[in-house]
Amino acid sequence: MGKYDTISKRLIQTYPHDFLCFTLDRDDVEFLALLDTEQPNIDAHRTDSLISARIGEEEVLIHYEFQTADSTNPPMPRRMAGYIGRAIEQYDLPIHSAVIYLRPDAGLNDPGYHIQARFGCQFIIQYKVVRLIEVEGQRVLDTGHVGLVPFASLMKPPEGVDSDVWFRACVDRATDLPLDESARGDFLTALSVLGGLVHDREMIADLISKEGLMDLIRESSFAQYLIEQEIEENKEQWIKQGIEQGIEQGERERAIEDILDVLAIRFGLSATHPLSTRIADIDDLQRLKQLLRSAIQVSNIEAFQDMLEA
Repeated sequence: MGKYDTISKRLIQTYPHDFLCFTLDRDDVEFLALLDTEQPNIDAHRTDSLISARIGEEEVLIHYEFQTADSTNPPMPRRMAGYIGRAIEQYDLPIHSAVIYLRPDAGLNDPGYHIQARFGCQFIIQYKVVRLIEVEGQRVLDTGHVGLVPFASLMKPPEGVDSDVWFRACVDRATDLPLDESARGDFLTALSVLGGLVHDREMIADLISKEGLMDLIRESSFAQYLIEQEIEENKEQWIKQGIEQGIEQGERERAIEDILDVLAIRFGLSATHPLSTRIADIDDLQRLKQLLRSAIQVSNIEAFQDMLEA
């Protein structure tokens, strides 16, 4: 989930009112505050997003969970029952809870409730299931809820519009929004990363490059945050797998894959870039190990290319 979870949380934190109106299907909602999502228990439990809001005269909680795939351990209804029960215990407020499924094949079997009836006791905990593929994407692009635009490419496209055309329409909408350069870069970063869940990633990279948007994305604070998080989470694994491990067959191939993964995450290097081909042709394993270290440490792709040509 990693980066998708991070993107979703950041967008909700930045545009909470847009998400409240979207999931509650009403506009008379007043955002009050983002709440601490760590719930007290023997083990730490953390919901994706918990918001304090007001509907009319009543203060309520709005709880969101984002899923790229179905939850099986535990199943989503049981997870949601735990989250909702602990939130009620902690805050003693009415709660509206929703699971937002990002992938088209996720959430098909989520009933939207947890029910138990045993020994004369019965309780039902219900929550809203939102499968983005069932949401009319054009309607979202046309509304004023700009915080949802980065999710639009995961939604149902207009009748007769194919995947590539729909993603381009979402990019056009994001670039037309009345935002400063930093916020527009964040939107395009989120749209590109989330879009990779559904759309061809090579198509996305090619479109972003042709539209001259790559620099805007690379310089956005959102992209830098995602890169730093990804590197921090995977640095030890990359070093261990790419440098310290093995003399097993395929060590060279693993080293090449690790280098290309680092460059793709840090600098957006595509698999079809000439630099990727040059790296794939290197036979010297020690050289590849040195290049992996360089890929992790250099500040930009030009510095890495200088190392490669040295």
